[in-house]
Amino acid sequence: MEGNLIYLRSFQLEDASELLQMQKQNKHFFEQFSMSRTADYYSLDYQKHLIEQFIRLKEQGIEYHFGVFLKGSGQLIGTMDLFHIYRGSLQNAMIGYFLSEEHNGKGYASEACALLVHYAFSNLKLHRIEAGVMPRNHGSIRVLEKAGFHKEGIARKNVRIQGIWEDHQVLACLNPSEING
Repeated sequence: MEGNLIYLRSFQLEDASELLQMQKQNKHFFEQFSMSRTADYYSLDYQKHLIEQFIRLKEQGIEYHFGVFLKGSGQLIGTMDLFHIYRGSLQNAMIGYFLSEEHNGKGYASEACALLVHYAFSNLKLHRIEAGVMPRNHGSIRVLEKAGFHKEGIARKNVRIQGIWEDHQVLACLNPSEING
């Protein structure tokens, strides 16, 4: 998936060292928004294991994990994920993402989110995509709103982030081709 500034592609084993480097460089930035990570998370073996898992989950149609790469340099600057995919009468998924601190505020996350939403609706034929964001994460909420998400409410004490149960703003968007269907 290609945009004006970035492109998304599925992770490959060859990305493990660059993914590890990005995770280490952004450890403190990412951890304020993520679940607790074990010490071995920041090892090459663990990142390889994650990518192997990503590949298996994609093959099964259960989850889709993409790297966000800068056009031109090909530098990995973030991740975009579709997970908790439910088929049948739900046809929905959750979206999640991380963008390196250095690259925040430059439109990369907005473009990546829009690309992934388009992919989810056009290629995967999903009906609904949801996201949960800590209410104080105004930048992330704005990224989702630009991609067509609307606020639906607050999920109280919804996700444990660094040992604290955090409220999350629930946002969602519907496949525009199915809104009246």
